[in-house]
Amino acid sequence: MGVMRIGHVNLKVMDMDAALRHYERVLGLKETHRDADGNVYLKCWDEWDKYSLILTPSDSAGIRHVAYKVERDADLDELKARIEAYGTPAEMLPEGSMPAIGRLLKFNLPSGHEMRLYAHKEFVGTDVGSLNPDPWPDDVRGSAAHWLDHVLLMCEFDPERGVNRVEDNTRFMKTCLDFYLSEQLMVGPGHKLPVATWLFRSSTPHDIAFVGGPRNGLHHIAFFLDDWSDVLKSADVMAKNKVKIDVAPTRHGITRGTTIYFFDPSGNRNETFAGLGYLAQPDRPVTTWTEDEIGRAIFYHSGELNEAFTTVYT
Repeated sequence: MGVMRIGHVNLKVMDMDAALRHYERVLGLKETHRDADGNVYLKCWDEWDKYSLILTPSDSAGIRHVAYKVERDADLDELKARIEAYGTPAEMLPEGSMPAIGRLLKFNLPSGHEMRLYAHKEFVGTDVGSLNPDPWPDDVRGSAAHWLDHVLLMCEFDPERGVNRVEDNTRFMKTCLDFYLSEQLMVGPGHKLPVATWLFRSSTPHDIAFVGGPRNGLHHIAFFLDDWSDVLKSADVMAKNKVKIDVAPTRHGITRGTTIYFFDPSGNRNETFAGLGYLAQPDRPVTTWTEDEIGRAIFYHSGELNEAFTTVYT
């Protein structure tokens, strides 16, 4: 019962044509739908639901909502009751409120980020099919991202005022949605204050993460690649397309994943993330990183944290 995996992210973009060139040419997504409001829907080649990314025309960048898929439609009613009992308002949107999707449970995290849950989305299949499939399609473009992997949300963090939306969101996700904590970064006296957390419902190190900052927002959305060589190829693709690279290819200490960070034309940070890192299981001990090792935790190779990495976001 309950949440299975990430379903889609809805991003705001300021130039739709430029955004589409980026997500199609650089990451390899394909457009699957457009609606009357100008929203464009895309999917990766290895995803079977109709879309995982929605681009919305806007005067600013950032995230509108993130959605996760649950196992059964009845789960939505059970989770709505649990969320409301926690003290958080929740609204059930009828089937058809979004294209190709069933009922939606809509609510806000303690940080204010909008989240939606759903059970049904139109099935279109992967680009290689499900019967005797090839390992990859011949017409894949750019970085050839397999699927939308996770999202990292920035949450207001001000210990002097007693504000820690990282801790609030983490408690909500564990209590209401049965997410498990895989890793945490602790700061302050005795390393007792969580400033960043990574949580999962599938078998990857994280399906969502929260990091403390001066305001709520979006840090990045991540797309999965197979391995380190694909991360390097992804960097080549970005260089060829003159994409603004934020962090060159490296490894995380947290999650053990290999990574490259870059920006779409509106300034939304993307990541191509490779490697399983480890098998996340409910009984796996939580990995804890302390403030004195924050450099290695984020960027294992250099051991140094670029301040802009946690202060520049949409």
